[in-house]
Amino acid sequence: MTGRKLSVAIATALFALIAAPTSFAMPLGMQVIGKANPPIGHYEFCRVYASECGPASHDPGPMTLTQDRWRTMLDINYTVNTAIQPLTDQEIYGVEERWAYPRSVGDCEDFVLLKRKMLMAKGFDPSDLLITVVLQPNGEGHAVLTVRTDRGDFVLDNMRNTVLLWSDTEYTFLKRQAADHAGRWVKLQDGRATAVSSVSR
Repeated sequence: MTGRKLSVAIATALFALIAAPTSFAMPLGMQVIGKANPPIGHYEFCRVYASECGPASHDPGPMTLTQDRWRTMLDINYTVNTAIQPLTDQEIYGVEERWAYPRSVGDCEDFVLLKRKMLMAKGFDPSDLLITVVLQPNGEGHAVLTVRTDRGDFVLDNMRNTVLLWSDTEYTFLKRQAADHAGRWVKLQDGRATAVSSVSR
């Protein structure tokens, strides 16, 4: 089996698992609990790319996750992860924080920006592509791209080529872009502990 056929087979198998009904009480989507301040890097990014930070023209709700869309998510996550070399803003620009579209190098926010742009070019609605700030288990901040779907919120991460449901990651979710306005941010509540507690009763 060629590499391309193997990739398609794996994507199809993963999609079948995701599409299967589940009895777990885990919330499919992240819980939004209020407004949040945007990261300074995104605030500065929006001053340069104002057209990408306005209100959504519409928000039909989480997109329907089809097999084609799932493959596109996997492909773009892998493509960007392998094309861009991870470096810090200090190493690239000599500053602590700067969000920009990467060409060959970038930090986590830059990976996210490029993936978001490429998915939008494939027809994904901007309201379903949300830059998200998380905490790693070691306490360090990190940025990932959340894709809202009817099968849950999925995470595209420059630290892994697999695409995981948010609740299957090791991160603590802090805040993300608002679905109805790309320039605004909302606070998140990680409901996994509550869900696990209710299942164990």
